Amino acid sequence: MQLIVHGGAGSAPDDPESRQRALDEAAATGTGEPTPAAAVVAAIGVLERAPRFNAGVGGAIQDDGTARTDAGIMTDEREVGAACSMPGVRDAGRVARAVMNETPHVLVAGDHAVSLAEGFGVETEVDLTTERTRERWDDLSPSDGNDVEERLAWVREQFGGSDTVGAVAVDDGEIAAATSTGGRWCALAGRVGDVPQVGSGFYATPAGGASATGAGEDIARMTLSRLAVERLEAGDGPETAAEHAIDELATETDGGAGIIVLDDEGRVGSAYNTEAMQTSTAKQS
Repeated sequence: MQLIVHGGAGSAPDDPESRQRALDEAAATGTGEPTPAAAVVAAIGVLERAPRFNAGVGGAIQDDGTARTDAGIMTDEREVGAACSMPGVRDAGRVARAVMNETPHVLVAGDHAVSLAEGFGVETEVDLTTERTRERWDDLSPSDGNDVEERLAWVREQFGGSDTVGAVAVDDGEIAAATSTGGRWCALAGRVGDVPQVGSGFYATPAGGASATGAGEDIARMTLSRLAVERLEAGDGPETAAEHAIDELATETDGGAGIIVLDDEGRVGSAYNTEAMQTSTAKQS
């Protein structure tokens, strides 16, 4: 099993060492799983529990004061599952995998996704906030009125952030990619970014897989993960494929993003145009 994991693209973290330890743990945890799909869910699960990442506990808070999670997963056989806009669900990656394995659907949203999570034994009603995120929210002054224009003006002023987490794994030619997030700070309640959108936040084919992070709207406009994997299919190596995808994003948008790529031979690549993006790789025979 070969695996690469990322902890989000954005500004330089104030605690890179502890974040790197968590990423290393995530990568090592994933390689101990029996299949690539299990590996990527296990890897991002470590980060969904690590409060310094924007996924699971410690994720971004939307403009109504609620943290919601999104995740998506895809395999080389084009099996896809995603879940989004889930309050109180830490293990979003597990819900996405349940959608993929247990339902005839690709994406389930909101309270219905939360009910599905509960039905498959995923813990719900988890407090996704931390002291750090509560303090950040308390420092803001959200609009509490019903005026739509006033609310949107506040959202545009405050909207931002990144640090989505993701992983890509390969074993004996089988591939899976997964991404999980708390979204972006102060988004409209119910906003869904790139992460649960197949081809945008995650993508996999027999050639390889990719997981993206950063400005979700721009990633979705470019279907960034699909762009990278298509370069693998055209014969590029993972590093070139990652760089091409980020270059395309920079040409067409003003967004900051990062991406990790793993091909069917276990070669890894990554690229980003933000200040930082931490990654970790691991391999187990």
